[in-house]
Amino acid sequence: MTLKFETMTQEQAEDIAFNWYYDGEYSFYDMEADQEDLDEFLDSDTRGDSVFAVLKEDELIGFLSVDQVGPEMCDIGLGMRPDLTGKGKGLEFLNAGINFVRLTFSPVKITLSVAIFNQRAIKAYRKIGFKDIDTFMQDTNGSTYEFVKMGFEC
Repeated sequence: MTLKFETMTQEQAEDIAFNWYYDGEYSFYDMEADQEDLDEFLDSDTRGDSVFAVLKEDELIGFLSVDQVGPEMCDIGLGMRPDLTGKGKGLEFLNAGINFVRLTFSPVKITLSVAIFNQRAIKAYRKIGFKDIDTFMQDTNGSTYEFVKMGFEC
């Protein structure tokens, strides 16, 4: 099944922000867990045309943000609807996102950052070819967490 990427609407952003809640430690990724992140996600000017809704058969299943760091590199962030996580759907979602970024932005390299505790996502990223670049500490969600920066050569 083909996934479709469209510039995110305000209605989609609000749906994700106020209705997508993850279980257990993954609640770290709830939009409401960090007020600054929530405010940015809900601001249509901040989102601009760099945050995309991911649709499967016209159903919202995820989002993808793309920050063009330079002419040859994009930094991405992505999230899948909570009820779809942990069910083996991540590779299809991730591959579709990488292909979309490659076709739309033509980067040489794609990077992303993921919380160290999220070994489920890290495993999926490594499986499709992302390599660890560095680890760093990031203040978010009212505390400081360790993240790994990963890179994918296009």
